[in-house]
Amino acid sequence: MNDEPTTERDQSRPPLFGSLGFLLLNLPIGIAGFVAIVALGSVGATTLIIWIGIPVLALLLVGMRAAARTERARVYSMLGAYVPLPYRTLPEGDQKARWKARIADQSTWRDMTYFVLLFPIGIAQFTILAVSWALSLGFIGLPVYYRFLPEGAYFFPSFDLRWITVDSELSALPWAALGLLCLALTIAITRALASAHVRFARLMLGPTPRQMREADNFVPFTPSVRASGPVAES
Repeated sequence: MNDEPTTERDQSRPPLFGSLGFLLLNLPIGIAGFVAIVALGSVGATTLIIWIGIPVLALLLVGMRAAARTERARVYSMLGAYVPLPYRTLPEGDQKARWKARIADQSTWRDMTYFVLLFPIGIAQFTILAVSWALSLGFIGLPVYYRFLPEGAYFFPSFDLRWITVDSELSALPWAALGLLCLALTIAITRALASAHVRFARLMLGPTPRQMREADNFVPFTPSVRASGPVAES
């Protein structure tokens, strides 16, 4: 496993706007990652018998590692959470041995699994954020834009079923107050989703507990040789 500096800037809570931007980007990134894995994986597997699939699958492997590194940087820059590199050191020697090490490294497959799962997770996150933020901001802004709606009023629950009619600023104020409560809940949901994604990213993109124990127990051997020769015992 690669050693990295321990200077982290983990925050107790992810920043709001960083969390919002990160979560909204998960959907397009998840789509791109899923499509790349399915396309390159299927093409590489079906053409493996004529050797064309080997460079295609190699491209997929290297591309997923590069994408995972970018994803760790995105988690760090937008959510303030550090995800260490989990990859084992590649052996010295020819490229064949190094490629075998990459394939045998479970972190390679965990990277790929992360982007496969990011697709449905991104859909769920995007849906929750879109609904909660639109509802909150819609209620807050109702005293301003109700007059621009059809017939100059807002009808709840629908235009045809008019249980409640909002046609003045005074009647819109309770809805604005409800919007503020919804906004506070939406902010909490946004940060909670971001914190959950940090844990998910560390689980899939970071070192396993076994790797962390091995790193803690590893003490490099650095013998010191004095120019004057061995030190006499007292």
